[in-house]
Amino acid sequence: MTGVVFHSDHGGQYGSASFARACEAFRVRRSMGAVGSSADNALAESFFASLKREILPAGGWASMAQARLEVFRWLAFYNMRRRHSALGYLSPVEFEKRSSMLAAAA
Repeated sequence: MTGVVFHSDHGGQYGSASFARACEAFRVRRSMGAVGSSADNALAESFFASLKREILPAGGWASMAQARLEVFRWLAFYNMRRRHSALGYLSPVEFEKRSSMLAAAA
């Protein structure tokens, strides 16, 4: 499957009809963790904690355009250069590249 997947817990805001309509309008696939399983959401929570800690300015951004640009820059860094302990200290792009090469060789 391609496209955007929004993974969340079972919070009321994520199960609401208005959120479902917004996701449909933007072709976002919704995904919810298992009830009572904190491990299921750990990766998403870690990602958003890193995003907030590393780029969110104390007073917020001056505009939506600036916020989008800063998040895009951070995502490019996060995927292309930032090493992740869960991936054997490889960037996500490098991990995917190596995984694809191993799969092709098998």
